[in-house]
Amino acid sequence: MAELKKTSDAARKKSFINWTYGNLTCFSQEHMQTFGYLAAMLPIVDELYEDEDEKVEKLRTYTTFFNTEPQIGTMVVGLTVGLEEARANGEPIDDETINGIRAGLMGPLAGLGDSIIVGTFIPILLGIALGLSAGGSVIGPLFYIIAWNVLMYFGMKYAYNQGYKLGGSAVEALVGPQSNALRSSIVMVGTMVIGAVAATWISISTSLVLPGVGALQNVLWSSSSTVSADALASSGSVSLNVFGSGIYPKLLNFVFVYLCWWLMTKKKISPTMVMLILVGVAFVGVLIGFFNPGLSY
Repeated sequence: MAELKKTSDAARKKSFINWTYGNLTCFSQEHMQTFGYLAAMLPIVDELYEDEDEKVEKLRTYTTFFNTEPQIGTMVVGLTVGLEEARANGEPIDDETINGIRAGLMGPLAGLGDSIIVGTFIPILLGIALGLSAGGSVIGPLFYIIAWNVLMYFGMKYAYNQGYKLGGSAVEALVGPQSNALRSSIVMVGTMVIGAVAATWISISTSLVLPGVGALQNVLWSSSSTVSADALASSGSVSLNVFGSGIYPKLLNFVFVYLCWWLMTKKKISPTMVMLILVGVAFVGVLIGFFNPGLSY
């Protein structure tokens, strides 16, 4: 019987350090914390697998988009270390399962971390530091630098270790009798999180007016209280935005998100090229009057 593979304390420590001080490595709007996560998994994958091609294959798992509150989000990194251990030992854990867990957790942990760390903990430390800085004392900034780094380090280390333990104990559930249902649920949660992000953060509207649809005015007005009287012009024309707000909310958002998904998954176009295509669409849309940026010259 082959000996079970297990990450060493040294590898996990290096992984933790890589994430703690490098979670914003190569940060961009396209990737955000993706490369920081990849750097955290490098020592883990390097130790668990011997074949170089296999290492590259496993690391591709962590090239998908990731972004969360980095302190509490450390738990996700630790959890995937445990899952990667199980995968290296032959457990049927695939890329979809790992990335589904990552996508499902990054949103809730971001909300929790932003409210506790960014919204509460940091202001408290800054308030104490400002009080200690009265009269130009250097004690205030020194207090903040030392207190933040010490508390951050040990807090993140605790979260990493708890995630690692959870990753190991979660393996049984992921490969047990109910694994298919659980894994489908995890992927579904991740899909819902990404969909909610798209619906919340993307806002697309058009200045296009459809003529000759004044007969729909009463129908639209009675079916949706969100349609303004201004939008339903008495001339018989109606803004296309009415259909996006009253009949199909976020219609243009859906069209553009679906377009991006289709270009990247079906046509294998890179995210950077997709962004350039969107810039071109926006430019042409403004020229033909489909979009109105509201600029005046």
